[in-house]
Amino acid sequence: MDSFETVINSDKPVLVDFFATWCGPCKMMAPILKDVKDKMGDDVKVLKIDVDKNQRLAAQFNVQGVPTLIVFKHGQVKWRQSGVVQAKQLQQILKEHVA
Repeated sequence: MDSFETVINSDKPVLVDFFATWCGPCKMMAPILKDVKDKMGDDVKVLKIDVDKNQRLAAQFNVQGVPTLIVFKHGQVKWRQSGVVQAKQLQQILKEHVA
């Protein structure tokens, strides 16, 4: 499996969902992320990171609440937001970074 750094250094936008298994809103994000991935296909990568299993990574990106969504491209943070984000809004944000 590729390292996190390898994945986020992609020239495609990478949507990272920092989540926790015990988090209610995180469970609401799962079908939204699937919907976005289904609609956008290979234009984007979607990665789910369990903050309880990856505490160092969560700390590295200062994730304080879950879900926190971060869009990376070429290893740089292009957008981030905590809380549930609707599929249409996510698609719009990701489309801005597809080139």
